[in-house]
Amino acid sequence: MIGLRPVGVLAALGLLAFAGGCDMFGFLGAPEAPPLPGERISVLRLNRSLEADADVADLRVRLPQPVDNPEWPQAGGYPSHAMHHLALGESPSVVWSSDIGDGASGGERLLAEPVVAGGRVYALDAANTASAYDAGSGARVWSVDLTPDEEDDGLFGGGLAYADGAIYATTPFALAFKLDADTGVEIWRSKLTAPVRTPPTVSDGRVFVLTIDNQLLVLAAEDGRRLWSHAGITEAAGLLGGAAPAVLGSTAIVAYSSGDLYALRAETGRVLWNDNLAGAARTGSVATLTDIRGRPAIDRDLVIAISNSGTIAAIDIARGERVWERDLGGTQSPWVAGDFVYVVGNNAEIVCLTRRDGRIRWIAALPAYEDEEDQEDPILWHGPVLAGDRLIVTGSNGAAIAVSPYTGEYLGQIELPAAVELPPVVAGETLYFLSNGADLMALR
Repeated sequence: MIGLRPVGVLAALGLLAFAGGCDMFGFLGAPEAPPLPGERISVLRLNRSLEADADVADLRVRLPQPVDNPEWPQAGGYPSHAMHHLALGESPSVVWSSDIGDGASGGERLLAEPVVAGGRVYALDAANTASAYDAGSGARVWSVDLTPDEEDDGLFGGGLAYADGAIYATTPFALAFKLDADTGVEIWRSKLTAPVRTPPTVSDGRVFVLTIDNQLLVLAAEDGRRLWSHAGITEAAGLLGGAAPAVLGSTAIVAYSSGDLYALRAETGRVLWNDNLAGAARTGSVATLTDIRGRPAIDRDLVIAISNSGTIAAIDIARGERVWERDLGGTQSPWVAGDFVYVVGNNAEIVCLTRRDGRIRWIAALPAYEDEEDQEDPILWHGPVLAGDRLIVTGSNGAAIAVSPYTGEYLGQIELPAAVELPPVVAGETLYFLSNGADLMALR
């Protein structure tokens, strides 16, 4: 595999591409045909404990054909969080950029990626202002401040979801809202038991909300009344943010900061099974946190989830039994495509695993530090998203990198106008980035 170049190498070129609206993704490479079998080993994979499995070295990675995904209505795309292979043109370029309001600064953070539905893009800024933008032009359609009059600014978190002509919003003020998607007019608000840092999940007339104290509250989409709740173990410390629940049919999967994973009956909250993904004891205060920060994915008969403390597992959704597990930790959502699973690990690498048995097919190293020589300023990578035969990740250094989903080979990168600490979104063959500077960018 070709080694990755330091992020700064293409900075000037990337900025020129952004300013001029020209072919940004020429730097990310054109989609490629699946390669010949054979293991590609990264020259940057030195001194890493994770290794590809020799018994799948000759396994050819085959993926489903890209499909046009017209909408991205919720965190993770759809309630199941399984999106497979999305269509994206060979050379998307910036068609518009809009300022959504307050970005990440001081103690505030942007924790929720935008959602796309009905020809509009919806976003929540760091000051709890929800806005709608025309997906074709980027023009703002409406904007609503969700901060109650009696509350002070400075709290952040929550997110948005779209369903049936409405926007559902969660906030750090222990409130959930339903807004008219066309106008932003409030339809109802519901008082919650605690603040929320994660976007809601909406499925079959139910709104699934996870609070910061590990309570799952399920509201009626019609009027916001509480239908049922489930309590996890309260943790004294955890990672910022959380995992929006995954829902498929009558099963809801909720991941708590304790590392606990529960399968619940979506209609009643009855526990079907539970597991814990806390990994082996590790050194370092952050590594010992057992959070499941990445959204679990429900794909066909499996639930796939990863914990920060060092375990990724595939669990039979019907029986609750582990099909496979690996010693691999991460805070990002696993991406399932066909017979393969892609995940960003805690050691700045993208890992390709087989969906059937969790074998590691390849590992692609990413730059770990902005200053690699002195190992200063660690880079946090977010994603991946699979679109147009590219795995795309975004970095806290302001770069987006693409690698081949077939080999892990580096395809290229672009420089964005600010750090990006949210994964990209793909809808209608358009790629959306939301930067820490509150810049919402559309490329097609």
